[in-house]
Amino acid sequence: MSSSNGSCLFCKISDGKDDKTVLLRDDDGIVVFRDIHPATTHHYLVVPKRHVRNVNELVPDDAELMERLVAAGKQVLGEQGVKDYDDVRMGYHLPPFNGIHHLHLHVLHPVSQMGFLSRLYFRPDSWWFTTSDSALKKLEKKNHKDNE
Repeated sequence: MSSSNGSCLFCKISDGKDDKTVLLRDDDGIVVFRDIHPATTHHYLVVPKRHVRNVNELVPDDAELMERLVAAGKQVLGEQGVKDYDDVRMGYHLPPFNGIHHLHLHVLHPVSQMGFLSRLYFRPDSWWFTTSDSALKKLEKKNHKDNE
C-alpha cells in the first residue's frame, strides 16, 4: 500500500490538488469532502491520505485508522449542525461495488430522508455495503485469529 497514487482522484484531493470541496483536513492525513452525488442532505466522504484500495485491504493494525475516519465524519457532521446521531449511517462499499478504488467512508445523514434507491445502495451489511462498526468488528476478528 503506497502513500499516494498519482492517478487516483481521492489521492489528488487528499494531497491538496483539488481543495474545492474539502470540509476538513487534519494533521493525521484524513480529508473529508462532500460526495458529488449526495444520497441525502449530509453525504460526506472521509478519506485517508494513504492509498488503500478498499476496506478489504485493511489489516488489523488499521483499526485505529478506521476509528479516526469515523471520528472525522462525526466532527464534520457536528460542524454542519447535526445533533441527531441516531439517523446517521457510516460505512464502506465492498468490491466490486466501489466506484473509486481508494478507501472512503460514506457518512450519511439523515438516513430517514434517503430515497428508495439510496436506501438500497447504502443498505447496511449487504453484499455491497458494510457499516463502519461491522467492518471494524471483522478487522478485530481477523486480528484475534492472527494472534491465536
